[in-house]
Amino acid sequence: MPGFDARRSRFMDIALLIKAALMGVVEGLTEFLPISSTGHLILAGTLLGLHGEKIKLFEVVIQTGAIFAIVSVYAQRLLDTLKGLPSGDAVARRFTANVLIGFLPAAVLGFFFIGVIKGVLFNPLVVATGFIVGGFVILWAEARQARIAAPPVDGVDDIRWRDALKVGLIQCLALVPGVSRSGATIIGGMLVGFSRRAATEFSFFLALPVLVGAGAYDLYRNHHLLTMADLPFFATGLIVSWLSAWVCVRWLLRFVATHTFVPFAWYRIGFGVLILATAQAGWIDWTP
Repeated sequence: MPGFDARRSRFMDIALLIKAALMGVVEGLTEFLPISSTGHLILAGTLLGLHGEKIKLFEVVIQTGAIFAIVSVYAQRLLDTLKGLPSGDAVARRFTANVLIGFLPAAVLGFFFIGVIKGVLFNPLVVATGFIVGGFVILWAEARQARIAAPPVDGVDDIRWRDALKVGLIQCLALVPGVSRSGATIIGGMLVGFSRRAATEFSFFLALPVLVGAGAYDLYRNHHLLTMADLPFFATGLIVSWLSAWVCVRWLLRFVATHTFVPFAWYRIGFGVLILATAQAGWIDWTP
């Protein structure tokens, strides 16, 4: 029945695009929150029945959508920085230097040890421990922040290179599965004296070289997996990730103005317990 086969094929194509969109929403909403997007993508991929090397590459590609959100929200700031660098603008140069300094430690460690990290550390116990311990660290950091009358670094332009290096070194902890890059950089920033907004914005800017570098590297290594037939699936996930991340970034900036990260801490602890339970029951394979 050619007509039936054609209708079934169209239905399967639409269902696949819906799954791509759902994965894009998960990536966009979790990439910049201190809750680990990787853990949530593993859970979403399992529930949606998406597996294999191409799906792992897809998860890297849709991170680019999240990067587009940062570029969209901070377009003027980034444009002013690009214009200011050739003319020797001190603010533009200090901002660029701080982002690069914060990026380098994790980039170097990741380049040399990512294979070991994925092969050895990516197991349910480590992932769950990263979530749970990270949750308690957030609770501790927020209790510490409450005792500080006014953090010494109130904005991104107040960051010194030594502060950027400290946050960059703390970001290396995010190479451990479950820790969360955003969680490490935001809470790391608070621990070295940033206000919540300064820590959050610096975490956004650090994501630019981290995610672009990781995405370019993975695409270079695995481009042979892609065909033109994959374009609608990948494009859907990327665009939806962009839009949902844009909403999330703008919401988070308003949220940190009047709230703490304590709710995210308890969410992380609960998610860690969920990982242990589902892994023990054999329902989800918590591998990268």
